[in-house]
Amino acid sequence: MAATTAAAGEKKGVSRTEILVLAALSLGYLVLSYFLLGFKTDQLVLVGLVNLLYYLSAVTRKFITGFSVFVVFWVLYDYMKAFPNYWFNPVHIQALYHAEKTLFGISSGQVILTPNEFWQLHYNVFLDVICGAFYLTWIPVPLAFAGFLFFRNRRQFVYFSLTFLLVNLLGFVVYYLYPAAPPWYVQQHGFEFIANTPGSTAGLARFDAFFGTSVFKSLYAKGSNVFAAMPSLHSAYPLLVFYYALRTRLGLVNILFGIITVGIWFAAVYTSHHYVLDVLAGILCAVCGILLFNWFVATNNLARKGVEKLVAAVS
Repeated sequence: MAATTAAAGEKKGVSRTEILVLAALSLGYLVLSYFLLGFKTDQLVLVGLVNLLYYLSAVTRKFITGFSVFVVFWVLYDYMKAFPNYWFNPVHIQALYHAEKTLFGISSGQVILTPNEFWQLHYNVFLDVICGAFYLTWIPVPLAFAGFLFFRNRRQFVYFSLTFLLVNLLGFVVYYLYPAAPPWYVQQHGFEFIANTPGSTAGLARFDAFFGTSVFKSLYAKGSNVFAAMPSLHSAYPLLVFYYALRTRLGLVNILFGIITVGIWFAAVYTSHHYVLDVLAGILCAVCGILLFNWFVATNNLARKGVEKLVAAVS
C-alpha cells in the first residue's frame, strides 16, 4: 500500500521524502491536537484538505505550499485554547473600560458613555445588517485575496501571506502580554474576572435574529479566547488587504477594500466586540507588521533568501 502511494506520488512529481515529511506532519498534528484539545472533526478536514491539494496536481501542490502560511496561523490560533492567556498575566477589564471612556467618551445627558454603550442604546436594523455583513468578511476576504494573488502575482502572494502571519504573531504576543476583556464582557459580567467565560455574539446577535440564523453564534462558540480583545486583529486584516491591493494596483477594486476596512472598524465598535482602543491597536499591529516585513526583506540577507525560496517553491 505504501509502495503504491509512493509510486502515485512520484508520478505527480512528489518525492518519497516529501511523502514521508507530509505524513509525519499530518500524524504529528493529529496526535498533538488530540492531547492538547481533544479530537475535533475540523482537524481531520484540515489534514485531508492539505494532503488532497498536495497530491492532486502540480498547481494545487504549489497552492497549498503557499497557503501553508495560513495553515500555520490557524493551528497556532487553535492551540491558544490549550494555553489561555489569563494563565500568564492578569486580565485588564476595568482599567481598559475607563481609559476608553476617558479618551473617547460620548456625553449623553448626565453621563458619559463609551462608544460601545452609545451604540448599544442607538442601534438600528440597517446598521445591524451592514455591520454583520462587514464582519462576515474578516476571514473570507484575506483568504480570497490571497487566492487571487496566487494566480495574479506569486511574489505578492508570498509577501502578503508572510506579512499576514507576522501581523498575527505580533497580535498573539500582545494577547499574552496584555489580556483584555471585550466591551460586551463588561456589559454582561461587569468588572469581575470569570475564567472560561464562553464567547458571545454581542451586537451581532441582532444580525442572526434578523435573518433567523445562527451563523455568528456558531462562529463565536469556536473562539480561542474571550480575553484577547487587544489588539483587534479583525481591524488589522482588512488594512493588510487594502495595503497589498494598493501595492498590486488593482484600480477601482481598491475602493471596495477601503470601504470594507472602514466598515469592519466601525462594526467592531458598533457590535461591542472591541473598544476604539482595540481597533487602534489592531491598526498599529498591521502597520508594524508591514514595516517589519519590508525591513526584514530589505536589510536581512537570510530573511530575503528565505522569502525568495518560498517564491520559487510556489512559482
